[in-house]
Amino acid sequence: MTEQSPETANDAAQEQAVVAATAIEAMVSEAAADAALTVAGDLALRNVCEAALLAAGRPLTVDQIAELFDEAERPGNQQVRMALEALSADYATRGIELREVSTGFRVQVRAESASVVSRLWQERPAKYSRALLETLALIAYRQPITRGEIEDIRGVAVNPNIIRTLQERGWIRTVGYREVPGRPELLGTTREFLDYFGLKSLDNLPTLAQLRDVENLGVQLEFPETQPAVAAADALAAEAIAEPQAADEPAAVAASDESGVNDGAADDASPVEPN
Repeated sequence: MTEQSPETANDAAQEQAVVAATAIEAMVSEAAADAALTVAGDLALRNVCEAALLAAGRPLTVDQIAELFDEAERPGNQQVRMALEALSADYATRGIELREVSTGFRVQVRAESASVVSRLWQERPAKYSRALLETLALIAYRQPITRGEIEDIRGVAVNPNIIRTLQERGWIRTVGYREVPGRPELLGTTREFLDYFGLKSLDNLPTLAQLRDVENLGVQLEFPETQPAVAAADALAAEAIAEPQAADEPAAVAASDESGVNDGAADDASPVEPN
């Protein structure tokens, strides 16, 4: 067996080291290129999500965003969710936020900026009567509930115009009928109610325990049993100022006093008729 000289052995080792270094350099370059493509792809997907949410003017689901792409380029739902999370992080220090509501994701004005931004609209925000807010709160917290049960709790008759206004707003609907004589309607809230108040589900409503300390809302009611629910309605109504306003918003809320907007006297002045 021929023995290699020390010089030959050193040359072979150096050659192997060079080959290994070249291979590693190629792997690093390839990984960097892949990473760059991934970042570029994530940024492009994030930009599409942002543009779609701003252009739609309504909440979009993950599936709806994914379906905007051609089938060959369509991202997975997990990729879309990651892009939305990144977009939400981008908005963390800005005047807008990404909020998930009942029917999907939307971009909206933050509550802290809402009072200033609302000056873009000449019309003043609707002032709902206490009677309407009490009715809405009772439906939200005690659904399904009948009109008669609402009247029993509040101690006064519910003006039919208030129920009609809530239905026209798309906030409540008939979800069934109580199996008692007369089969009265059972009322419940809708997805539109959740969207309007920025809620993903009814589980996001403030709990009754959280509503114990509501002095700042100025809630003074004759019926303590209804106070937590009405406080919740006031809190939700205040939060709704931050929501995007539709073009027909002023017309939708410019109802008469009998509808429960601006004045609840008509409702509160009607005593419950004895059975």
